[in-house]
Amino acid sequence: MSTRRLHLNVNANALGRAPGGWRLRDDPLGFLDIDEWENLGRTAERGLLDAVFLAETLGFSQQDFTRPWNAIDPFVVLTAIARATTHVGLVATVSSTYRHPYHIARLGSSLDLVSGGRAAINVVTTQSPRAGAQFGLDAHPDRDARYGRADEAISVIRALWESWDPDALVGDKASGELTDLAKVREVDHVGEHLRVTTWYQVPRSPQGHPVVLQAGASEQGIDLAAKYADAVFCAAHNLRQGKDFAAKVKARARDVHGRDPDDVLILPGLWPVIGSTEAEARERRDLLAGLSTDTTDALTSLAAQLGLPVDSLELDRQPPWDLINSPDWKPSSYGFANSVLHSARHENLTVRDLLDRHIAGGGHRMVVGTPEQIADEMEAYFTEGAADGFNLNHDLYPDGLDLIVDHLVPELQRRGIFRKEYEATTLRGNLGLPFPAAAAV
Repeated sequence: MSTRRLHLNVNANALGRAPGGWRLRDDPLGFLDIDEWENLGRTAERGLLDAVFLAETLGFSQQDFTRPWNAIDPFVVLTAIARATTHVGLVATVSSTYRHPYHIARLGSSLDLVSGGRAAINVVTTQSPRAGAQFGLDAHPDRDARYGRADEAISVIRALWESWDPDALVGDKASGELTDLAKVREVDHVGEHLRVTTWYQVPRSPQGHPVVLQAGASEQGIDLAAKYADAVFCAAHNLRQGKDFAAKVKARARDVHGRDPDDVLILPGLWPVIGSTEAEARERRDLLAGLSTDTTDALTSLAAQLGLPVDSLELDRQPPWDLINSPDWKPSSYGFANSVLHSARHENLTVRDLLDRHIAGGGHRMVVGTPEQIADEMEAYFTEGAADGFNLNHDLYPDGLDLIVDHLVPELQRRGIFRKEYEATTLRGNLGLPFPAAAAV
């Protein structure tokens, strides 16, 4: 039996999680420089990380431009990283609400071929209510409609990818046969939300087709993940919460959708702030907090994340539980909101505590300390079944990622829970996932 190992991605959005971290960089506009992104990919690969992950935000407001953002399309950035690396995976987030499944399938397949089988798509339904207007709609579709379309979209995407058999390409110069047409099938889908009839134009990659990831934590999101996802991004601010979520997703995959629960990886977000001593790590954290937006902006960000009016949050009081417990409470992301609120409820945290802990309302769990202390936390989650790995949020670039690669990774290797070399040349291989079968004729 093979030894179970951690899986680690770097959440590379805007070159760093800390909102004010750009103020410490030589080039504050480096997030627009493709050379920087290529260098980030090389660093991630030097650390033997599984993948570079990029989110995709739709429905921007003017306030979003006060800190670095993902201005360049994730598929463009990840294609550049693919050309600069040989092993690290490439995860692009796509909205099933605002992109057609054929476009998503082709973009994913294209990145997969370019990278030699290292691509993944993270399918989201888009949170921002402003996104509808961006695409000419009068309103953003409600949650049920978005998840209904997402379910159908992933089904169509998988059907397109699997319409080619692995050996459909022949390339026989002597006979003149380029493609065995008997091994390519037409896709004909008619559903409630989508209709697609086509011959798919992109053949399979060395890993079969891109890995599928999903990040929803509402009931609809959990079911979507259990049905389709190879890996699930989530927020988990304590061990019990992480174990409960992982168990729920894996049980749903097994009991409802007939899947092997080991084929569904759980990857909570983790924000390590690293120092050679705990005091040094806390100094780093305080420096980054001091560079962030002012309290008013931070409070606005936290209120939006929690789905609450900003004037309902009082700094030295707990969150307004009467509003949260109301049937009218509808945060944009149940996963992030419930994770933060779970900590507030069980640790008796005030709104000021939440702002201090997360730096401007970030939804992922922050751990401040030495590599050994952070590895202790990660190992506990891993061995207790709360995580199969982590989506790491480096605080700023480049030194935040360097600290992970040069200090945290070696500590995890010393404990025998992280690889010392890549196991495969494909993302699916490095994640230990099975090769996808062709669709039935």
